[in-house]
Amino acid sequence: MRIALIAHDDEKADMVAFANEHERILDEHDLIATGTTGSRLNDETNLEVTPLESGPLGGDLMIGSAVANDACDAVFFFRDPMTAQPHEPDISALLRICDVRGIPLATNRASATALLTGLDAAIE
Repeated sequence: MRIALIAHDDEKADMVAFANEHERILDEHDLIATGTTGSRLNDETNLEVTPLESGPLGGDLMIGSAVANDACDAVFFFRDPMTAQPHEPDISALLRICDVRGIPLATNRASATALLTGLDAAIE
């Protein structure tokens, strides 16, 4: 299963903590991430993550393309809902394609934990 990991700047530390907490489950999957998130996950966890471009440079669109092409099975996107993002249209497009394709999407740590637990149970 391929899982995408994305985190806005103020949420990156939380994504790293989440990944460390759920390393056993995440390690069983092919992980991709937007640029800085992927780099931090590679540096601060024991997981192997393929970093794509940074979100503002097209990384969100790259993950959206993977979703549209049935090459991504779940998206964990820790968003900062209180800060406007310069690439908001790209973010909206990613959220939309997840809905259109029926791809599970978690936008905060609580929903990510629930989704990952459910995915793990479904695989076993």
